[in-house]
Amino acid sequence: MTPQRGQQQKRRRRPAPKPKPIDIWRPVPPLPEPQRIVPASDPTALLRSLGDPPLQAPGGGAAIAIAAVVDRAAGLATALAAAGGLLAEADEARDDG
Repeated sequence: MTPQRGQQQKRRRRPAPKPKPIDIWRPVPPLPEPQRIVPASDPTALLRSLGDPPLQAPGGGAAIAIAAVVDRAAGLATALAAAGGLLAEADEARDDG
């Protein structure tokens, strides 16, 4: 055994102590009531504010395709909110806006 190897063995760290197990079945505080969801009047506004996508497609096809995906996602989110009873009524939407 060379002297360097003996020094390396002395420098080795001790194994870290194992963390305490967490009780995943412990009681948790109740969640607050969810806020009502108001669908966006123009879900692609943020996307358009960023400018043209850096994708090369003839006729702006990339921007149209991305906008279609955003519109579809917004529609699905609105449907989920309605199914969950979280969709704001028309008069609620006017009061907040």
